[in-house]
Amino acid sequence: MNRQNHAKRWPVMFALATALMCSCGLPRCAVGEESPKGTAAPKPSKELPLAGEVFSVQNHTAFLIRPGPGAVSHETPWVWYAPTLPGLPGPEERWMFEQFTKTGLAVAGIDVGESYGSPKGRALYTAFYKELVVKRGLSKTPCLLVRSRGGLMLYNWAVEHAASVACVAGIYPVCNLSSYPGIQNACGAYGLTAEQLQAKLAEHNPIDRLAPLAKAQVPLYHIHGDSDTVVPLEKNSGEVALRYRQLGGVMTLNVIKGQGHNMWPGWFQCQELVDFVIAQAHKGPPGKAAADSGK
Repeated sequence: MNRQNHAKRWPVMFALATALMCSCGLPRCAVGEESPKGTAAPKPSKELPLAGEVFSVQNHTAFLIRPGPGAVSHETPWVWYAPTLPGLPGPEERWMFEQFTKTGLAVAGIDVGESYGSPKGRALYTAFYKELVVKRGLSKTPCLLVRSRGGLMLYNWAVEHAASVACVAGIYPVCNLSSYPGIQNACGAYGLTAEQLQAKLAEHNPIDRLAPLAKAQVPLYHIHGDSDTVVPLEKNSGEVALRYRQLGGVMTLNVIKGQGHNMWPGWFQCQELVDFVIAQAHKGPPGKAAADSGK
């Protein structure tokens, strides 16, 4: 299938997948799902855009693509990608990943299921972070790269670990549970009814939880289309930009005219986004330059 036909069919496939996977009851690939007791967990496998290691963290499939020869061997800077669901990251991310690894960055991620940013998903992310930092020698401050609903997943982890985040870069990221997938569809992943999740929304909705990132001086960069009907610009990246700047945070919002939630190549070959991530990865923890200048 060529890229043009794929782009035309993608919204239909997205809608079908959402209808199948997003009910108030926990989906079959729900976060925290493990093998039945007494059975060996299947060996993890995953097709990646670039060659890398596939392994398990708490019975969830994870991957690590290390940078090329000559990269630093201790506290390797890295890009943390989400969502890492079946088929993701896909071939679309290959160009970006090549740019990252060529400049000494590793790329990694873990499949936490359709967590929608739930506490169980966040706990798995913490276990994954410790695995990569403590056991595999990666930097304590990864750059987060979120695509679509990966925004819910990693933003909700990031606000609880702001000192451990170098930056956040997003490709039409979901940042508002009310916008997508909607409270009725997200509640099952949280183990709550729709009414309970609505009452606790401010505790779990990224747009309401940005203050720790702003305080930690974590820079943000989003690329989003003004014709996105699946993840509307104004309710997601636009609202993040408004609130983050009011909190004193720094954010770049790159609005693409006439583009929606699709597979347009420009989303995945955005030099400005790649340059932003690489620069932040090599700069070190946010606020370091300001702290050093005050010595």
